[in-house]
Amino acid sequence: EKRIGHLYPKVRITPEMVAERPDLERYAGRELTVIAWLWARTVRSPNPAFADVEVPLVSNFVVSKRKGNEAYVEPVVEGRRYRFEVRVGSPPDVETANRGTKISRGNFRCVLSDTPIPYAYIDDEANAGRMGARLMAVAVQGDRQRVYLPGTRDMDAVARGAASSWKPDLSCRGTWASNAQGRRYGFHTFGDYFTVRQLTALTTFADLVDGACDRVRADAAEVAHFRSDNDRLSGGGRGSAAYAEAVGIYLAFILSKQVDLGNSLCAWEPNAQCPRHLFGKQGIPMIWDFAEGNPLGSSSGAWAVCAEGVVKAFAKNWGSIASTPEGRAVAANAETQTESAGCVVSTDPPYYRNIGYADLSDFFYVWLRRSLMSVLPDLFSLLAVPKVEELVAAPERHGGQQAADTFFLDGMTGALGRIAEQAQPAFPVTIYYALMQSEATDEAGTASTGWEVFLDAVVRAGYQVTGTWPMRTENASRMVGMGANALASSIVLVCRRRPSEAAAAGRMEFIECLKEELPPALVDLQQAGIAPVDLAQAAIGPGMAVFTRYASVHHVSGEPLTVREALAHINEVLDETLEEQEGDFDGDTRWAVAWFTQHHFEEGEFGDAETLSKAKNTSVAGLVEAGILQSGGGRVRLLRPEELPEDWDPRKDRRLTVWEMVHHLIRVLDDGGETGAARLLRKIGGKTEEARALAHRLYAICDRQKRPAEARAYNALVGSWTEIARLALEDRGETQALFEAE
Repeated sequence: EKRIGHLYPKVRITPEMVAERPDLERYAGRELTVIAWLWARTVRSPNPAFADVEVPLVSNFVVSKRKGNEAYVEPVVEGRRYRFEVRVGSPPDVETANRGTKISRGNFRCVLSDTPIPYAYIDDEANAGRMGARLMAVAVQGDRQRVYLPGTRDMDAVARGAASSWKPDLSCRGTWASNAQGRRYGFHTFGDYFTVRQLTALTTFADLVDGACDRVRADAAEVAHFRSDNDRLSGGGRGSAAYAEAVGIYLAFILSKQVDLGNSLCAWEPNAQCPRHLFGKQGIPMIWDFAEGNPLGSSSGAWAVCAEGVVKAFAKNWGSIASTPEGRAVAANAETQTESAGCVVSTDPPYYRNIGYADLSDFFYVWLRRSLMSVLPDLFSLLAVPKVEELVAAPERHGGQQAADTFFLDGMTGALGRIAEQAQPAFPVTIYYALMQSEATDEAGTASTGWEVFLDAVVRAGYQVTGTWPMRTENASRMVGMGANALASSIVLVCRRRPSEAAAAGRMEFIECLKEELPPALVDLQQAGIAPVDLAQAAIGPGMAVFTRYASVHHVSGEPLTVREALAHINEVLDETLEEQEGDFDGDTRWAVAWFTQHHFEEGEFGDAETLSKAKNTSVAGLVEAGILQSGGGRVRLLRPEELPEDWDPRKDRRLTVWEMVHHLIRVLDDGGETGAARLLRKIGGKTEEARALAHRLYAICDRQKRPAEARAYNALVGSWTEIARLALEDRGETQALFEAE
């Protein structure tokens, strides 16, 4: 704070500010600590009439959605200039405020002329060094709430007046994993990800780690009576020098957290009202309006907060260290390592080309190297993380995707083969994998290149799959977990060495066994509460268990059946099984599923609906009576969950359908949570398994047809099913009634 405190001044609430904002009356004359400065990136307007003006690129003007403390930023245009004002309360046009100056996926708009600003123009301006930033607002700490104020010239001048003594100049070319268009937006080195004030703060913290280690070493010897020696931590030292280096490593962990929260790609979170850390997913996304946190404050991104988080995280483990053997961490080539000899192995391998681990690691490595080079010289001897041997299918490293696939397949086969040779034979090897199954479709059917190459390596390494354990490992609040098609689970493949006497089989024998064994396995998975988004991944296990039990599977021609073809057959049986489950549904529900497949909740012709109803042994009038269909003017439409009556009671419904059950449960889950859904599930009684099967079926339809909004509702219902069922059974009296009904 003595070194850089002047860069993070507090904000005094003046009488002039109170006159403009009566809500600031309680803070008059006080100095409030800044939580974050909210910036908008700018480029020169593409309109020639305003070419000298840097206009803002903002994806959202709403800064607080907290009930009772709503606030937003409004750009006020004054001739050829504009300024930002902070307004208290909800914006009059919420949709417009939430959109900022973004008018479509590929365009922003000029606030002065409404001229479109395409991404290509922005990229050109940024790479020419003409992308800037303008302060929109500041969030300060009030009395148990955030207070939002407009930015001032003085605040802007302080931020730009910083001067960092160091800037990471390592190229960041490989880290822009999420930008499919290859645009750089002016980010060419790892130092470009930070404002000059952020660079100054992070460099200061990094450099202070060495000084802190010197102080700790002296105190360890003089106060705590550690042995005073020069034995390094990396060499197994246990004295004051090694202790000080260990503390330095923990300080570097804190620095890494601050690097994640203290860069110019941190978005402002209007619900939690704090900066959001950069790595919400394994890539670096572009953030147009960013939040610069206060590292000397007491909110998200501050050193003290990061330190407290690191201490809490490690404290959970420190309590058990004394009673457990010491662990070890070593770096070794997976194809030649000896660490797995005689061990029980459980591993989470690289996911094909989905994540560039080494490239992304450089984001933190450049800062860790500055603070820990003297502590762990061997680990940080290189300027960047090694990448040549990394087992990912990166086409840019191998001269194209085909060569990258070969590298990945050969490397994964070698790594798994090495484990198979050494692992303790009394136990299976368990391999975690969390990768969306459906990725590509060709003449062989639908399969995933990532799964195909990985499973091919499993087979080549001599393993057979003996089981599948779907495990809930993914955090639903992570950025990539908020989509309808985000996996909730990892799929744990249970593998053992294939017996040397395993027989070969023909394609038809494999398919017959698959059709016999996969459907009951899928039912077990559904009843175990596997979310629909995970079902296709979970089906791989029992499906590949059939395929890998054979030494080989071949076509009539003698050609081997590929893993891609096996995955396609597994997907076919999965689809057939879900379709066959429709046979247990009532006629009205079967009609609704068929109609939903074509029209979803949109209108269709009455004549088409009536024709379909004959095939399903029902009628349009009956469907209207059942309460699932709206009919009029020669058009019909399935009712959406939110349109269904709130007073619906399945015990009094004279034409009860599984379709109603599912969509009423969705409605109640959305409004009343799992507790409300549990009350309704108790009333439904003996049709609960049919309802869950229908939710799986409807999710599969939405997922295949790329309708994420509708898919999300069905996935959420099944994902909550276990808890809903548990709550439904808590009342013993009603539980007995439910059992009797079933």
